[in-house]
Amino acid sequence: MNTYKLTAFQPNGEKLLDESFQAGDDSAAKEIGIQLLIEKDLLNATHRCVSSKGKLLLFHS
Repeated sequence: MNTYKLTAFQPNGEKLLDESFQAGDDSAAKEIGIQLLIEKDLLNATHRCVSSKGKLLLFHS
């Protein structure tokens, strides 16, 4: 399992979400990240999901 970091921000830069989670690979992490954003109603907020190696998986501004 790999560790991934999901963050979401308000337009002023304030963090709305700062959460780490585990996934088997980048594809699974992307799906988990999208589901977390949907559950927390943050899919349209500025967000990013990165792997522990720094690979950007999701980004929306």
